[in-house]
Amino acid sequence: MAHDHGSHGHNHGAGHVHGSTDKKRVLIATWLTAGFMVAEALGGWLTGSLALVADAGHMLADAIALGLAWYAFHLAGRPATGRLTYGFGRVKTLVAYTNGIAIFVIALWIVYEAWGRLMHPAPVLGGPMLVVAVAGLLVNIASFFVLHGGDRESLNMRGAILHVLGDLLGSAAAIVAAIIILATGWTPIDPILSVLVSLLILSTAWSLMREAAHVLLEGVPGSLDRDLIAKDIEGTVKGVREVHHMHVWSLDGTSNIATLHACLNDGVDAFVAVSAIKKRLSAKHGIDHATVEPEFGQCADSHDMHDHQHDHAHGAPADRRHYH
Repeated sequence: MAHDHGSHGHNHGAGHVHGSTDKKRVLIATWLTAGFMVAEALGGWLTGSLALVADAGHMLADAIALGLAWYAFHLAGRPATGRLTYGFGRVKTLVAYTNGIAIFVIALWIVYEAWGRLMHPAPVLGGPMLVVAVAGLLVNIASFFVLHGGDRESLNMRGAILHVLGDLLGSAAAIVAAIIILATGWTPIDPILSVLVSLLILSTAWSLMREAAHVLLEGVPGSLDRDLIAKDIEGTVKGVREVHHMHVWSLDGTSNIATLHACLNDGVDAFVAVSAIKKRLSAKHGIDHATVEPEFGQCADSHDMHDHQHDHAHGAPADRRHYH
């Protein structure tokens, strides 16, 4: 257990060190992506390639996402205020969610545009298209390596890396389209591959939105199991008869919070029990911020019907509801 605590503390420290370098990394990737996005959009327009325009659309969404990710790192460093008592950590999650919606719109527009191109094929200049697509691939590879050195646990950084990986595949699709057009002159491959790129964008957006929504809905972090944690406390902390009304959630995808009621046996020192529970949550489960309400006899919230059912589902002893 002591070892566990040590390793958790180390991770926490590493997160702080990562913060500032991550911020710098994200800023570099933002400028690389935004700069090349303009070149690729122009290239797509001049060569008549929708695959390049699709990849530029992807890069636009990513440049916005990376820029917002940088802004989120910037804000997360701010201390909490009297009105925002949890600080600004969730800005990152809101950004991820909003950005997901924006990418959906871009991807649907590309699909619509591609359908028109398939109905009425347009000429595409394969040579210049290939040059632009290869340059795009190199820029994406550079961005990927810049971000890859960062903290891969952070939802914000994972979002940023996902974007750049999607871009890599988008550029690869444009290269394939250009080669096929140069070799065979078959231009419908361009809108077909642009649709594949947009499907890729949609899946990226969906996974990002789902994770962000889970945090915003106060979902239990994927790495934790609320019922198992409650059982663990009941089984390891002396004097705790039962744990109920337990909630576990994440502030920003990395830092976890819990609240719970601990029903204690008569004669147990409440302060000692609460301290032991908090220690256990921190050392064993990585929950650094916990609010624990100690109880003797009846639960203060037992009139709440919904929670009453939850308690019985949890196997609450019948005598818990009565004063001794």
